[in-house]
Amino acid sequence: MSAPLWPARLHHLRRDSSDPRSLAKFYAELLGDQVEPLPNGTWLVQGHGRRLVVGKGAPASVPWFALALRDTAQLAAYAAGLQKLGVTHEPSPSPFFEEGAFAVADPDGRRVVFGVPKRAGGPAANGPAGRLQHFVCASERLPVMLAFYRDRLGALESDRVLEGEEIAAVFLRSDPEHHSFAAFRAPSSRPDHHCYETSSWNDIRDWGDRMAKLRIPLWWGPGRHGPGNNLFFMIEDPDGHKVEFSAELELVPQETAYRTWPHEQRTLNLWGSAWMRS
Repeated sequence: MSAPLWPARLHHLRRDSSDPRSLAKFYAELLGDQVEPLPNGTWLVQGHGRRLVVGKGAPASVPWFALALRDTAQLAAYAAGLQKLGVTHEPSPSPFFEEGAFAVADPDGRRVVFGVPKRAGGPAANGPAGRLQHFVCASERLPVMLAFYRDRLGALESDRVLEGEEIAAVFLRSDPEHHSFAAFRAPSSRPDHHCYETSSWNDIRDWGDRMAKLRIPLWWGPGRHGPGNNLFFMIEDPDGHKVEFSAELELVPQETAYRTWPHEQRTLNLWGSAWMRS
């Protein structure tokens, strides 16, 4: 590519539901964040370092997620590089990026939005620290997804999980954090989870205590992932979409080559049992 994606960071995403108002209220209570209606019938759940747009659509779906680039010069150069590769641009669905933002469709039909954030002060977080950090999907066409995100969009591969010679999972980064996007092999394509990155193990404790106070059971964890080496636990939202809380995600220099891991439970959880997508 003539212009790299690096650096880019997950800025916000959209979660759809048959009852978006109720789902927005769930996330507002879960995160201790503010919730407000947006003009297009969607809802915004927002706190320090995290923004979630909730709209009406298929339950548990994530129709798009948005990556923030450094500045307008990087965005323009990146857009031009994608055009040279024949990647079709679409209008941005995001209300939080400056003019010039655009979207592209990945092989599973999900939109990836690129832009520069509008300068606006966000509200202070009431809950424990947790910045929106990554989005993960499951796909029935994993090799095609890897080729698109790596070879077309320019994300860098951090780790891959192999079952024999077949790829079972890939983790890709767009800045030094181990992954901003990942994909797992699965019988059908769907969202997998999104994650809030905290600052320490003590934050994981505090989020766990918050789940207990809200009577939300932990669905998986606590544990430690192999790829990324991060501490984590997951819960489910009312639609069954998984939400991860993570700490101490590995930092990977730009020039580092990807590593390989075996397709086994220990790869996904060094401490115990794992959620195996396939």
